[in-house]
Amino acid sequence: MTSSTNTPHTYDVDAALSALTAQIQSIIAAEPGAVIVGVETGGAWLAQRLHQHFQLAAPLCTINISFYRDDFSMVGLHPSVGPSHIPADIDGKTVILVDDVLYTGRTVRAALNELFDYGRPAAVRLAVLVDRGARELPFTPDAVGLKLDIEDGRRIKLTGPEPLRLIMR
Repeated sequence: MTSSTNTPHTYDVDAALSALTAQIQSIIAAEPGAVIVGVETGGAWLAQRLHQHFQLAAPLCTINISFYRDDFSMVGLHPSVGPSHIPADIDGKTVILVDDVLYTGRTVRAALNELFDYGRPAAVRLAVLVDRGARELPFTPDAVGLKLDIEDGRRIKLTGPEPLRLIMR
């Protein structure tokens, strides 16, 4: 590895969030009763901003996927188990599932398992700030703020909530 590979790189979160917001606009135009659900923690920070921007009638929802993760031992995760907060009725609604970084697809799978414990949406649209490619599961986002091809071994993380920063190490 070269030293440049180990140097942290910061991305423009505002530009990525603007691109993501523009793509979500068409989803909300087609489904004005959509419900935004953010995946804890980074996805929840983004979902809050998107919910405020679109001023949706349905309350903001967040989910904690800790009980549904299948990769704790592989990636050394230490779960922070907390409650999900789904005050909106999602039955028959379009749900916009928001996450910060899409990588293997395992977080999306876990989020769908948790989400369906609360009801049966008509459709789930996936919105991510960053799509870093290299899936293990067949998920494709409906809205993406920033598409990156990140070499193995590098990590990208959204920190926040104020200010939001997107850092690759």
